[in-house]
Amino acid sequence: MPRNQRHPDKDIEDAVQHAEDHQWTWRKGRGHAWGIIRCPWNDSACRNGTFCQASIWSTPRNSVQHARHILRVVDRCIHVSPPTPENHDVDANAQESK
Repeated sequence: MPRNQRHPDKDIEDAVQHAEDHQWTWRKGRGHAWGIIRCPWNDSACRNGTFCQASIWSTPRNSVQHARHILRVVDRCIHVSPPTPENHDVDANAQESK
């Protein structure tokens, strides 16, 4: 489903855009979730499918930390890229991009 709305927080919007750039799909959430991102492969080899989706909260307590969590989920998916120290040190990458 194409996304026709942007998240009001810049850090979270950037993280959602990062997920979409890696072919993850977004769908509108319910309740407190602004949306849900899902891995397009969603197979059992990827941590038994438990990390193949993530909720995007409307108003998280700490938006920077929530954005980092989204980046971690996407970057640690076995289908996105092989594990390397660069793509698993999300905190360092987030600081470098600012």
